[in-house]
Amino acid sequence: MTTPDTQRPRPGSDILRTALRRNVGAMASGTVLMGLYQAGETAFPIALGLIVEHTMQDRSPVSLGLSVGALAVIITTVSLSWRFGMRILQKANTTEAHRWRVRVAACGLQPVARDVDLRSGEVLTIATEDADQTADIIEVVPLLISSLVAVVIAALALGLADVRLGLLVIVGTVAILSILSVMSKRIGSSTREQQARVARAGAKVADLIIGLRPLHGFGGNHAAFRSYRKVSTEAKHQSITVARVNGAYAGTALALNAVLAAAVTLTAGRLAFDGRITVGELVMAVGLAQFIMEPLKLFSEMPKYVMIARASAERMALVLAAPPVTAPGQGRPAPGTDLELDCVRYGALRKVRFRVSAGELVAVAAYQPRAAADLASILAVHVPPDAYEGAVRVGGQDLADLSVEAVREHMLVNPYDGEIFAGTLRSNIDPSGTSRTVPEAVEASMLTDVVALHPEGLDYAVRDRGANLSGGQRQRLSLARALAADADVLVLRDPTTAVDAVTEQLVARGVAKLRRGRTTVVITSSPALLDAADRVLVLDDGVITADDTHRNLLATDEAYCLAVTR
Repeated sequence: MTTPDTQRPRPGSDILRTALRRNVGAMASGTVLMGLYQAGETAFPIALGLIVEHTMQDRSPVSLGLSVGALAVIITTVSLSWRFGMRILQKANTTEAHRWRVRVAACGLQPVARDVDLRSGEVLTIATEDADQTADIIEVVPLLISSLVAVVIAALALGLADVRLGLLVIVGTVAILSILSVMSKRIGSSTREQQARVARAGAKVADLIIGLRPLHGFGGNHAAFRSYRKVSTEAKHQSITVARVNGAYAGTALALNAVLAAAVTLTAGRLAFDGRITVGELVMAVGLAQFIMEPLKLFSEMPKYVMIARASAERMALVLAAPPVTAPGQGRPAPGTDLELDCVRYGALRKVRFRVSAGELVAVAAYQPRAAADLASILAVHVPPDAYEGAVRVGGQDLADLSVEAVREHMLVNPYDGEIFAGTLRSNIDPSGTSRTVPEAVEASMLTDVVALHPEGLDYAVRDRGANLSGGQRQRLSLARALAADADVLVLRDPTTAVDAVTEQLVARGVAKLRRGRTTVVITSSPALLDAADRVLVLDDGVITADDTHRNLLATDEAYCLAVTR
């Protein structure tokens, strides 16, 4: 899988620049329209001042009509420019957020995992909230520019009436932004901490949902709830801190804007009293003083949103800039090839060596569960080839020289705890909708009774994590999905631990029949599956200690007999 993220590390500032660069067109159009909106808003009090200055003095119906027409044009411009400007910006914002959500999801779904110390719940928060807040920069910049346009127009209009009024607006705006820029830095640091704590709370929820059944089993519900409550309380306190900082920021901004508006109004009144500006200019100044509070408020809030967007972008960079845990090769295994482990040493494995020929069904009887788990992890390429000694070869080619994606297309390792998704039986068995062996897989896994039990058949609705299925039904559904994939090499780990002995016998026969002529490895202690295999490899104390048929081993190996008979 190739994505743009594999090209180079992507810090938070680079993410923001990328978002701005690829939305230049929409931002330019939005800036023009929002600038027209702000210009129209600013023109309204100016127009009122001119009406008072000229129309009321002339008392001409024609001048009054022209003035009303001008106001109508201004109002129409304000209405349409806001409507279409925000439509363009919000569309670009939504589209950009979607792009980053997909990008983060693509990183999580790459065949090679990223070296990032984040749990799935944290990645979910990054892919949703942080992606949305990062994309807000698309709206922030045009609104910032349009607010600046309004302030500049107001300053120029007031400056034409009296230079002191224009300078007052400019100096006051610079002072307000200087004060608020300092406060916005604290908002950025507080927001980063809040997002991290919310993400940890989300990760805790995801972990608890995954472990809900075992928690019920041993009565750990209350302890789990207390654990989550602690994490959630920390997130709540940090959110309150952020709200307090935001409140202080908004209150300060509003107070400073009000002080500036009051200063402009009082100064204009004093100048009018001294006869230095006319009544019409006084009306304009008072109107602008009231109006300018809105763009100033918007203008002063922009640094806060920039810091929030930057904090979210930095969190996204934790995922996007994380390097892969290994650099896979580019080769592809040949179809129908064999599988070989040559002196593999990793975890509980000590110089494991065996070969499974193409088309062979081989069972591995692992006496230690840790060794079984390590073997399955290596074959699933969850462990990078450079993390263990020895070599794993598929068709004579080292795993390190092959593309991880190609290996997983060629060799499927069905996990011990295969996940069940919300959907239907059919969508769980054949997620891509392309398998041609769904009926055979259902029969071989003995899922036929579940299908027959419901009138909907394979279209029977399955709840999230298979909540409406028993443990044995979930296990057989996972096995059916593995069989329906029809991989060249299939590795199954303990596929029948949750079914009864009779069903286990039928599953063993079904798997052997369906996989005849295809390379299959079953890591199991099930007598039925061991008996159905062409040969059995005994994995004891990290090494292969025996290689024979199940029945020969029962007759000659007492330790094997004790380990697998039940």
